[in-house]
Amino acid sequence: QGMDSTLHYIHNDSDLSTNSSFSPEEERKSKVQDVVPQALLDQYLSMTDPSRAQTVDTEIAKHCAYSLPGVALTLGRQNWHCLKDTYETLASDMQWKVRRTLAFSIHELAVILGDQLTAGDLVPVFNGFLKDLDEVRIGVLKHLHDFLKLLHVDKRREYLYQLQEFLVTDNSRNWRFRAELAEQLILLLDLYSARDIYDYLRPIAFSLCADKVSSVRWISYKLVSEMVKKLYMASTSTFVIDLMNELVEKFCRCHKWSGRQTFVFICQTISEDDCLPMDQFA
Repeated sequence: QGMDSTLHYIHNDSDLSTNSSFSPEEERKSKVQDVVPQALLDQYLSMTDPSRAQTVDTEIAKHCAYSLPGVALTLGRQNWHCLKDTYETLASDMQWKVRRTLAFSIHELAVILGDQLTAGDLVPVFNGFLKDLDEVRIGVLKHLHDFLKLLHVDKRREYLYQLQEFLVTDNSRNWRFRAELAEQLILLLDLYSARDIYDYLRPIAFSLCADKVSSVRWISYKLVSEMVKKLYMASTSTFVIDLMNELVEKFCRCHKWSGRQTFVFICQTISEDDCLPMDQFA
């Protein structure tokens, strides 16, 4: 808070020291601010130079990516222009560990930058991470709710169509990916309307309930019960009736015993969590 007065003041290019050791070209590109010594920031920004990785440390880009949210917080959102190019360079780094580091912190950066900068500068990077390797995608997935809640409603709805893609992984044995998806969907129920939940999240939840791994299924039972609760509390009650009818049709009358067992477990969760009044449950 004490920095507020400092953050509001930004130097012009003319304020740069003429004794700078940088070349005119580098000086022109140098991003100017008045929060930390400019030489220190320039040193940090130079960490993405490929020659640094070859001569100093192969992990230097990863360390740079790890520190970036802290640097952004220190400089303030009005000085984001100092870091934007570096961030985009790191987001397209050849090393997946660098991209993974950014994926795990993009929701924190969104809080620092606010709505407009997030929509303009972070959303394209976020979209790129969604199509990346599983090692990178998991960083986005673990904080999916934290990031999407910061977006405007219209922008947030666009991601409904992409949630299905999280069911597909590079390695089908990566069950923790699907477990994390189920956990995030529980949180996402608060961000979407009853119709969106029924149209987009319901099919994913039913798919997860039939997963081969029991840990995924148990979280999915909780997801379906919370879905029932959310739809029941919505003003349009037809969705919850349709959902319960589908539960009966899909699981209760399933020809496999595992499907029928799933129905029992879902009923247990709905009952224990008081997701429905007992007469409606009956």
